[in-house]
Amino acid sequence: MQIHVRVAVPKETRPGERRVALVPDVARRLKDVGFEVGVEAGAGRAACFDDDVYREAGVEVEADRRTLLGEADVVLRVQPPPLEEVAWLKAGSVAIGFLQPAAEPAVVEALATQGVSAFSLELLPRISRAQSMDALSSQASLAGYKAVLMAANRLGKYFPMLMTAAGTIPPARVLVLGAGVAGLQAIATARRLGAVVEAYDVRPAVREEVRSLGATFLELELESQEGEGGYAREQTEEFLRKQRELLTDRVAAADVVITTASVPGRRAPVLVTAAMVSGMRPGSVLVDLAAETGGNCELTEPGRVVEAGGVWIDGTTNVPSTVPVHASQLYARNVVNLLLHLAADGEVRVNLEDEITRGCLVTHAGRIVNERARQMMEGARAST
Repeated sequence: MQIHVRVAVPKETRPGERRVALVPDVARRLKDVGFEVGVEAGAGRAACFDDDVYREAGVEVEADRRTLLGEADVVLRVQPPPLEEVAWLKAGSVAIGFLQPAAEPAVVEALATQGVSAFSLELLPRISRAQSMDALSSQASLAGYKAVLMAANRLGKYFPMLMTAAGTIPPARVLVLGAGVAGLQAIATARRLGAVVEAYDVRPAVREEVRSLGATFLELELESQEGEGGYAREQTEEFLRKQRELLTDRVAAADVVITTASVPGRRAPVLVTAAMVSGMRPGSVLVDLAAETGGNCELTEPGRVVEAGGVWIDGTTNVPSTVPVHASQLYARNVVNLLLHLAADGEVRVNLEDEITRGCLVTHAGRIVNERARQMMEGARAST
């Protein structure tokens, strides 16, 4: 199979972003099937991949960012492109990354105007054929793991039970709210550290997964809230009020609360109110993995760790970027699997008959073609 496609990987410019969209080993995989690959100088440095390692993999290292992007047929990124850089892209080129349509509507519109076929990994269909491309899941798993370590680092207690000559120290109690990919990894990590773990999710279907990890699934007298594609659907305020009432005692009993609940394209639901935080013991820790979309805790301040009545509330954003080596390796495999799917016959094609392609394609032929992305953009505008 002969491929004449130039792939470009720019350095991520968003503050705090340490990941890179393509690592040397995965770049070599593209080279082996005929792609030309170029990366911007220093693109992988924050993720511990130096330029020389890319060169050893046969990748061209380009110092001029505008030249790199202007000559590319395919651009791979983690974060959405800066608005001013969209005009540098060739009409008819392909862009793949997390586009964040709800947060970046102007960028999406610019990509359409520029004639770029842009794919957003958040919109990848949740089907078995697309599992190897599922960057949301790979990055969420890292976030769930790191959230437990962040909590353990701040908590003034052991996680496991400790039996000593001076007496027995009971294990820490951890409550995980939301048992998606991030929540399940948080449960597994907390259990490995020896904590007693409880978990709750609005989707009863995850009950057995929670139990298989050694955690207790909280049974609340509430109706299921499972939505399209296995995600939780957006809840009404009345449902959230009843849920908070039923969770109040469990939050108060926990040493660590990790919240992971989110609805794609929407503000994160508030699961833990200020009143609930006031009922937690001093020294307790809440890690809010939904901080980037407003937070599951009423007191979360995105990007900051704050203290309220002796309780620490960690609103760190972009948690996967704090594990940049493995986050980049997994992301690179996801994004390249999608690219190779698009280039299955040796040429990058936009096949609108294909469910994977159609599901995550946002802009094409000068238009916004994805209805879910359009709804996210309209919903974000309506809420501002």
